Amino acid sequence: MGLLSEKVTCNSHGQDSSYFLGWQEYEKNPYDEVKNPNGMIQMGLAENQLSFDQLETWLAQNPDAAGMRKDGESIFRQLALFQDYHGLPSFKNALVQFMSEIRGNKVTFDSNKLVLTAGATSANETLMFCLANPGDAFLLPTPYYPGFDRDLKWRTGAEIVPIQCWSSNGFRITESAIEEAYQEAQKRNLKVKGVLVTNPSNPLGTTLTRQELNLLLTFIDKKDIHLISDEIYSGTVFDSPGFVSATEVLTERGYTNTDVWNRVHIVYSLSKDLGLPGFRVGAIYSNEETVVAAATKMSSFGLVSSQTQYLLSAMLSDKKFTKKYVAKNQKRLKKRHDMLVNGLRDAGIGCLESNAGLFCWVDMRHLLSSNTFEAEIDLWKKIVYQVGLNISPGSSCHCTEPGWFRACFANMSEDTLNLAMQRIKAFVVRSSSPGDEGIFVHSPKHCSSKNSKRKGFSKWVFRLSFNDRQRER
Repeated sequence: MGLLSEKVTCNSHGQDSSYFLGWQEYEKNPYDEVKNPNGMIQMGLAENQLSFDQLETWLAQNPDAAGMRKDGESIFRQLALFQDYHGLPSFKNALVQFMSEIRGNKVTFDSNKLVLTAGATSANETLMFCLANPGDAFLLPTPYYPGFDRDLKWRTGAEIVPIQCWSSNGFRITESAIEEAYQEAQKRNLKVKGVLVTNPSNPLGTTLTRQELNLLLTFIDKKDIHLISDEIYSGTVFDSPGFVSATEVLTERGYTNTDVWNRVHIVYSLSKDLGLPGFRVGAIYSNEETVVAAATKMSSFGLVSSQTQYLLSAMLSDKKFTKKYVAKNQKRLKKRHDMLVNGLRDAGIGCLESNAGLFCWVDMRHLLSSNTFEAEIDLWKKIVYQVGLNISPGSSCHCTEPGWFRACFANMSEDTLNLAMQRIKAFVVRSSSPGDEGIFVHSPKHCSSKNSKRKGFSKWVFRLSFNDRQRER
């Protein structure tokens, strides 16, 4: 091991979080309606699979784009050769126009200020490299996406200081919470370089209010720091209030061409709005020329393929299609959201009121044996192993209060979601009966041989998820 780097041997990647460990358990015994009806249902993956039919119809109607042809002639050789890492102009132009469309055309974007990356993961890490030195800190409101512990910190050496938000006000960001986080960073001798927010929020499924955005802009102006607004769910807003981008508020407040204007950076991708996470298409938008130049150079380590850019430039340039797609996709998301909320309500479980995203923030505090994170992990293990649902515990999202969970609804069929609701309802009913061990029946190949390992694994999950979370606080 002495011949390997510290990065290889350290345990700071975050893969040991219960968020990722739930995925591992799902992969051992995935649900299949026919082949494995007693398997585990994946509700921990924020994928949008509700509108593939629209995409497939467009592909069938536009064979040249999918077949790497232009005006009936093959351009395979052109696309197969090395492309400049600045990206295809046609795709960048189409992408910034799509970003404006998602925001109601209230703001416009300049393709020269856009940097293409291999997904939002790469975009966020690249911004960390551009804005922070090892040991510098970014403030993040809780709860936040568990992958940020990996994306922002692992390779960059940056630190995260949580902005503690609470259920009493719907986990909204307050001035006092931001100031307390800033002071906490100073106590730890960390230089704060900025604030990062997800808007709409992952895992809350809520959009930031204008009041919150104004608060954030005032704060970064006063502290002379950056704001990263991760807006990868901006096209999933299915209910009022509508989505408001940080760029829109910047313009309204007259920050155009000021220093603050150059310290606000937008992250976007097509993974959620178009349901294309496998295409690895992300972007950084910044008004700071030095950041754009540096990020463009860094993008050579994670390029978007020319074939992907060509295909999507044609798709996003079809304005009739994109308008129809976004509207229909949002209606489908609302319908599926309502199915989950109503199904949980029937089981006596509530959710934070939300208007966006591919998930709900589920309140199971009343099901805890005690008001502790230990009890939360115990409940999570029962839901995973006994109920057969992989959901994400709030502690993996650094939530301030035990008993909250993220449950995804857009990565499965309606029948599968209905089955998940039946399972959780039966679990709640049986949990009220003394001595009941749960309802989930594992398939034979995952049953007896796993029992001894499961006990040890559960302790490991608790140690990693709970103790690591305590250190973050």
